[in-house]
Amino acid sequence: MSAAADDSGDDLDPLERQVVGFFVDGVRVLGLPRSIGEIYGLLFISRDPLALDDLVRRLGISKGSASQGLRMLKSLGAVREAGGNGNGERRTYYEPAVELKRLAGGFIREQIRPHLDSGKSRVRQLAETAGAVEDPDQRKFLSERVERLEQWMRSGGRVLPLLQKILGQ
Repeated sequence: MSAAADDSGDDLDPLERQVVGFFVDGVRVLGLPRSIGEIYGLLFISRDPLALDDLVRRLGISKGSASQGLRMLKSLGAVREAGGNGNGERRTYYEPAVELKRLAGGFIREQIRPHLDSGKSRVRQLAETAGAVEDPDQRKFLSERVERLEQWMRSGGRVLPLLQKILGQ
């Protein structure tokens, strides 16, 4: 383990560590980088908005990871720019979005929907490839599997808006 990894979170109190760990576990399930969970977790548990440099120092992560993580979290709608600390500094401060509908909507919009959209063309390519297989039994089997993928894609397209609506209630 690197020295930077050993220092990660040294500036956090026990409650902050627990909250950051909770969000790190959550992003791991979603296949997102650890730093995304660390940044969101610290912003979530911080009373005041934090600047990029605060996140770097408190979490023990690189400025590049923090910058990239903030960019991704902003695109997901999970963080927003906030007013500064009032002392006239020119730094940008960030705070978490804590509305479940906004978080789910951002994740669906930025992560799931593009995957479904790109999946449509990939499934079409699979259908063409399956249709060109010479062995009729293999071609039939592959065509059935491609049809199953197409059903999943259609179902996903219908379920996502409903899921967003339910989470917003």
